[in-house]
Amino acid sequence: MQTGKSWVKVLIVLVVVVVLGALYYFKVIPQVFTSNNVYQAVFLSNGQVYFGNLSREASQFVVLNDVFYLQITQAPQPLKAGETPPTNINIVKLGGELHGPTDEMRINRDQVLFIENLKTDSRVTQAIDQFKKANP
Repeated sequence: MQTGKSWVKVLIVLVVVVVLGALYYFKVIPQVFTSNNVYQAVFLSNGQVYFGNLSREASQFVVLNDVFYLQITQAPQPLKAGETPPTNINIVKLGGELHGPTDEMRINRDQVLFIENLKTDSRVTQAIDQFKKANP
C-alpha cells in the first residue's frame, strides 16, 4: 500500500516540475516576478527603438508592455548660415496617438535586431519615472 502512495507523490512532483519548466520556457515566470521598474530597449530593423517590459522572448512575437518611445523634434525657425537647429528629445507613452493603440506591442521576432536591459539610473529610465510621477 505504501508503494502506491509513493508513486502518486513522485507523479505529482514530476507534474509540478514539468509545469514550472513550461512556464519558465514560455517566460511566464519571469514576467510574474519582474519588477515594473526594469525596462528593456528593443531595437527594430526599421530604425525604431521602443522601451518597456519585455515578455515572451522565446515566441515568434515578443510582447512589450508599458511602452515608451523617443520623439525627436527640431525647431522650425529659420537658421543663420552655419547654425545647427536645436533638437528636443521627449519620451512618449504609447497610447495617446491618433489611432488609439493599447499599451502593448506584439513585435515579430524577425524585426528585432537586438534587445538591451536598461540600468535603473539610465536617462531613459529616469525620464520614464518622471513621466509616471507626473501622470499617475
